[in-house]
Amino acid sequence: MSKNYYYLMRFTKLLALFILSLILFSCGNGKDLGKKFKLVLNAKNDALNKGQVLEISLQPDKNATLDSVVYRLDGVILDRKNDISTIKTKVSSERLGKKKLTATLFSEGKTDTISKFVTVLADKAPQLYGFEIVKTYPHAVTSYTQGLEFHEGSLYESAGEYGKSKLLKVDYKTGDIEKEIKLDDNYFAEGLTIIDDRLIQLTWREGEGFIYDLENFQKTGSFAYGESKQGWGLCNDGSTVYKSDGTTKIWLLDPENLSETGHIEVVDNKALRSKYNELEWVDGKIYGNTYGNDGISIIDPQSGAIEAVIDLRPLKEQVQSGLDKQNEVLNGIAYNPESQTLFVTGKHWNTLFEIKVVKK
Repeated sequence: MSKNYYYLMRFTKLLALFILSLILFSCGNGKDLGKKFKLVLNAKNDALNKGQVLEISLQPDKNATLDSVVYRLDGVILDRKNDISTIKTKVSSERLGKKKLTATLFSEGKTDTISKFVTVLADKAPQLYGFEIVKTYPHAVTSYTQGLEFHEGSLYESAGEYGKSKLLKVDYKTGDIEKEIKLDDNYFAEGLTIIDDRLIQLTWREGEGFIYDLENFQKTGSFAYGESKQGWGLCNDGSTVYKSDGTTKIWLLDPENLSETGHIEVVDNKALRSKYNELEWVDGKIYGNTYGNDGISIIDPQSGAIEAVIDLRPLKEQVQSGLDKQNEVLNGIAYNPESQTLFVTGKHWNTLFEIKVVKK
């Protein structure tokens, strides 16, 4: 084979590849196509309640043409159209919160996808509950309470603040601390839960949680956070650990390795809700108190809907005066299955309250 023939064949192959790439590019490149259309919804502020009808249409530029369009909500096909007429779909998502709406456009051999987020809210307002004080107990004012958990009659507590973070076992009737370990000064302790004789404790901004032996408080391991960037509250139902991070999301963790397997988003009938600083599992629901608000939301763990809110604002009147007002924030929920009552307190509060929830 001559060198000239070799180079000619090589040039021919390169030319063929170049022409093929031009054809594919011209057929598949639709980045300008997406700029010619806009998704238009009937939902105010791109939010609507579960069960309502979502109307979706395309608003084209003057000279835009379209062969067909495929609509998807969180990857599930809603409809296929050969024009830009409005489609209607009843929103029936089991899991509420933000959903990604996409429209895949096809025109003259080109394709592109445009998208926007739609928030699916609860279909009804939360119920409002009150409470009755059953009994009060002393609580250490030195504790910046982050997590509370009952286990076999004993109360376990995670106390925060840099340089003061601790894990505690407490005799709740007397307020005496039976066992404690101090965290390194560079950790700010957060939520706490107990599963399979393991204490699981979060840290705030350090991206790391700790695992302890329930009996002797020996640290047996640690775990890194995934997509969630912070640690706030923890609870579990025996098969799933639930973790809040200050956002609208509550993350689902594998109980064995504590990796994130998914999330729910907390909503009521008006908006997404956030800042759940302490979580507790009670009779199939997640109880969460919002940082800075003196109340507890009762959350459906399947949908993320807030079903009720317990108004605890009057409790502050029962807390001894003279505390640091900046830290006088309700935080800490522990459910005692033996008495079927809630135990609640706050950051640097001198009182632990045993309460019963009262439906108004």
